[in-house]
Amino acid sequence: MSTYVYGIAASSHPGLPEGMSGVGDPPRPVRILREGDLAAIVSEAPDGLRPKRKELLAHQNVLSEAGAAGCVLPMRFGSVAPDDNSITGVLAERAEHYKERLQALDNRVEYNVKANHVEEAVLHQVMAESPDIRGLAEANRQAGGGSYDDKIRLGELVAAAVKAKEADDGAAVQRALAPAADDVSVGPESTGWLANVSFLVDRDSAESFLAAVEQLRKDMPHLEVRVNGPLPPYSFVEPGPAEPAGTVASGTDTGAG
Repeated sequence: MSTYVYGIAASSHPGLPEGMSGVGDPPRPVRILREGDLAAIVSEAPDGLRPKRKELLAHQNVLSEAGAAGCVLPMRFGSVAPDDNSITGVLAERAEHYKERLQALDNRVEYNVKANHVEEAVLHQVMAESPDIRGLAEANRQAGGGSYDDKIRLGELVAAAVKAKEADDGAAVQRALAPAADDVSVGPESTGWLANVSFLVDRDSAESFLAAVEQLRKDMPHLEVRVNGPLPPYSFVEPGPAEPAGTVASGTDTGAG
């Protein structure tokens, strides 16, 4: 039977509530594997596991319960090893890395911030900031809409200006919030978002970080800004050497999606 991994903690971690269960149908009992100074929070891995809402919530619940008792390095949903020995082997091999990460992430949480343009507002900004666009738009208006080529040209100018502004505003979001965080991790680009950034925040500084988000919204009203958190610090478990092939397989991202 393969082993499902929820997270990694110090061996001194106080453990989990008695009778706690995790993923699977029926839910598999959660247990602790210890190796030296480290421990892994695991259960049996059910066959045919899929990222359905019930399973994602079960994964998150185990991490929430464990994280309430002490620092846990969260694994992505679907992280599975061939057996218990594979996991203890990885803990022994990567002990220094995991201990460093546990120390760095202690009492810290992740906030994922995504930003997008409010279309009408950004178009007003683009018009206000570009004399060329304003001039061509006015000329087209006076000409009853302008020729086909003029309309195409105006559309190209507006699209280029908006794209440039997306890059500028994405960088501005990161600059505005980074001082209120301990670390920053830029997420993969996703359709519809000009910024997708995770911030590592001390629990005691969470109010200051959220205040910085509100200030960003006031300073940049042409942006739609969404915040997801506090989350386990999924985006900050690495960097570090990759697991040896055939040990722990990284699963689906449940953290900052």
